[in-house]
Amino acid sequence: MRHGVPYARAGQVVGLLGGSFDPAHEGHAHISREALKRFGLDQLWWLVSPGNPLKTRGPAPLAARMARAREVMDHPRVKITDFEARAGTRFTAETLRALMRARPGVRFVWIMGADNLAQFDQWQDWRWIIETVPVGVLARPGQRIAARHAKAADIYRFARLGGRQCRVLARGEAPRWCFVNVPMVDVSSTEIRARGGWSTRA
Repeated sequence: MRHGVPYARAGQVVGLLGGSFDPAHEGHAHISREALKRFGLDQLWWLVSPGNPLKTRGPAPLAARMARAREVMDHPRVKITDFEARAGTRFTAETLRALMRARPGVRFVWIMGADNLAQFDQWQDWRWIIETVPVGVLARPGQRIAARHAKAADIYRFARLGGRQCRVLARGEAPRWCFVNVPMVDVSSTEIRARGGWSTRA
């Protein structure tokens, strides 16, 4: 892993799952396995961020979150990286540009939850993101209504693929996105912190 960038060959399909992972848990591992299967990914990279620009409270130390992520996600095709901290990028669009320079020819897919799709239009350069890389959206059953009302979903409705096309999401040019329902593990980072199961703090 050079400069925090996992290895991938040109032409491979790599999903990117960004987040603070504060802490990582089985829910993250579950959606990662689902994303590999549903979107036809060769690899999935967890981008453990220094911090979320949309959150005012800072997360636990990066080293602790990286260590926890490696404990939780043990899969040969899932890589854990602190690339954003190493590259000095703070926003998703910046990170994507840096990754595309570092791994030219790799076909990246941005992976997000339906909750992120609802606020996607608040992200910096969000139109550039969806017009540059395919986007795979994973949701709990029943979240379809909220996603349907997302501004990004409405504007890019023409680019949405049907469920059966999700496995070839990365095989065409952006903009293209796909929404799939997946059974979710009923656990969240917020709940783990609230019950004292994650006490590592800066």
